[in-house]
Amino acid sequence: MTLYGRFDFDHIARWIQPGERVLDLGCGDGTLLKFLQQGKGIHGYGVELDPDNVTACIRNGVNVLQFDLERGLQGFEDDSFDHVIMSLSLQTVRHTVPLLKEMLRVGHEAVVSFPNFGYQPHREAIAAGRMPVSKHLPYQWYDSPNVRFFTIADFDALCAEQGIQVRELLAFANGQPVAGDPNLKGEVALYRLGRQGAASGG
Repeated sequence: MTLYGRFDFDHIARWIQPGERVLDLGCGDGTLLKFLQQGKGIHGYGVELDPDNVTACIRNGVNVLQFDLERGLQGFEDDSFDHVIMSLSLQTVRHTVPLLKEMLRVGHEAVVSFPNFGYQPHREAIAAGRMPVSKHLPYQWYDSPNVRFFTIADFDALCAEQGIQVRELLAFANGQPVAGDPNLKGEVALYRLGRQGAASGG
């Protein structure tokens, strides 16, 4: 576990080189960027819509821009960043494919994580006739901010269809890496993505 209590932070940090340019989409209170600034000396910007989170970013010493990700990343030039990160927020986005392509336009690599709807306890909840509720899917069906419910297998298929290169996949349950059949055993998925034909770094 990291200082900030997010098991994925250390794994994301391993993909980031010291001094990189990092953009964090849906950055919340800026905790991840603060973690990377302190541990890797990165030059980071966050994007966040919620005013309270924007204020929290400023308190955390994080550069933050306030706008709606659904409108895309037109304000950023191609290859502006080494890594573009979207941590545990992809399921809240309606325009999934355009945003993934934008992430790989402005960044050399993209890092995304999301709750895996194919996780075995979620399947068991559906089999019992109820929508799953868990640590990473904590909302009831009627008040969830999530607009997309998908599995690791679904995301793999999307990447293949869209020509997005999966450079690394890690799956976790209860904060620990899982081995074998991540689509069944993984509660959360963490991906490192690149453009097809581009050199892999990190």
